Amino acid sequence: MDILEQKIKVQGDIVRKLKAAKAGATTDEERASLSTQIKDEVAKLLSLKAEKEASSSAPSTADETEAEADKADAGAGASGQVVTPWEVEGGEDGIDYDRLLRDFGTQEITPELIARVEELTGKPAHPWLRRGLFFSHRDLKELLDAYEAGTPFYVYTGRGPSSDSMHVGHLIPFLFTKYLQDAFDVPLVIQMTDDEKFLWKNMSLDDAAIFLRENVKDIIAVGFDPAKTFIFADTDYIQHLYPNVLKIRKATTGSMVRAIFGFTNSDNIGKWGFPAVQAAPSFASTFPHMFGNRRDIRCLIPAAIDQDPYFRLTRDVAPKLGYLKPSLIYTRFFPGLQGAGSKMGSSSPMSAIFLTDSKKQIKKKIGACVSGGGETIEEHRANGANLARDIPFQYLEVFLDDDARLEEIRVEYSAGRMLTGEVKKELIAIMADLVANHQAARAKVTDEQVTEFMSVRSFDHLGLAEFRDYAKKQTGKQKKKKNKKKATPAEPAAAAAPTSTA
Repeated sequence: MDILEQKIKVQGDIVRKLKAAKAGATTDEERASLSTQIKDEVAKLLSLKAEKEASSSAPSTADETEAEADKADAGAGASGQVVTPWEVEGGEDGIDYDRLLRDFGTQEITPELIARVEELTGKPAHPWLRRGLFFSHRDLKELLDAYEAGTPFYVYTGRGPSSDSMHVGHLIPFLFTKYLQDAFDVPLVIQMTDDEKFLWKNMSLDDAAIFLRENVKDIIAVGFDPAKTFIFADTDYIQHLYPNVLKIRKATTGSMVRAIFGFTNSDNIGKWGFPAVQAAPSFASTFPHMFGNRRDIRCLIPAAIDQDPYFRLTRDVAPKLGYLKPSLIYTRFFPGLQGAGSKMGSSSPMSAIFLTDSKKQIKKKIGACVSGGGETIEEHRANGANLARDIPFQYLEVFLDDDARLEEIRVEYSAGRMLTGEVKKELIAIMADLVANHQAARAKVTDEQVTEFMSVRSFDHLGLAEFRDYAKKQTGKQKKKKNKKKATPAEPAAAAAPTSTA
């Protein structure tokens, strides 16, 4: 081991010890102090890694460019912002999403793209698309082009079962996935990463299995169609995952994984191998009981943007395996009740609204959450609310369906004519209804339904063969036109125009 490697190892140990200390901290002040120390030490670690990389040889193949372009520190820098699959920390004003777009190299979802979704589905775009909660994508336009041309796709999302109770932030990707499944009428696969939680957390496989089934009940309660939905645990479905997992691992170098995820020699080898497990469901051949051996079916993945490192790797190896790159649509982070920089988790009950909370608990939590209103009524009337800091309004942006009412609150609250208590009262009613409705739906979910959703079964009824035949017919028509064009003299442009295709 050279001197730089030794320094990197020592610095990595410092960061891990600080993170462990933060996990065991009991006060907000202690956690804030440790967060500052972690940011400083991470900056030092990244500087050492950059120095090490500069002194090493260039990547061995040109195929590594997409993965190598975005390093593990893509979400970290001078401002202290850190965005990785395991840690998300913003500055005082929260996450800088414009910077994430630049650092991760994703594209912004434009009004034109949203209009295209509405045109293809014949349905209004989801409010979360219109309001920018889902704000960024990779190759969404390409997927929509293919869909319009008759190429099918499926949706892939997932959940890491870290506890037996999910919160409303966990619900967001599943509610949006439900919209995608219904609007496009497509199949869905949901990966439950019990193996990931075992590898990263102090959790037994038995505990992960218990949490998993409880989480699956919450997911089923969202209302997914069992005829078009397959939910699987990695440890249960591994024999089907493994062929593609092996192919992905063979196409991936250790330097690529280290560069993207920042793993070190002290990380267990399970962590190094896990990215291939999360990548495998991006390819239709991972689900032969649904899609046979077809490789022409595309994949759309809705996820929080902190998961992008996994799918940068996935998209990098896809061409090497002869697979289509998955398309992705990314959401912003949902804030904790204690402010933009806070985290939601079962270890801090007041940090989030859990799907098991009573109306009384919801009222208490929202009443105590961070607001952007003035300290006094006089100050609030004079200056209005700071909506960028106000958690109740940010929750209304997500969960209040009425666009006109949301805009009315925005205007009145920011002008100081509406008080914080009034905004919180409106949010309490909305969240209490949401959670109560979810609890009622979940109570109806049986163990037999869980087994049904998670069983490896035939999905022939999806009609993908008909979809494939349709695509073949379209291709055949194009070939006939091409052959006819070769066999006959060119026609004037005005005469040819009516027979052209988009």
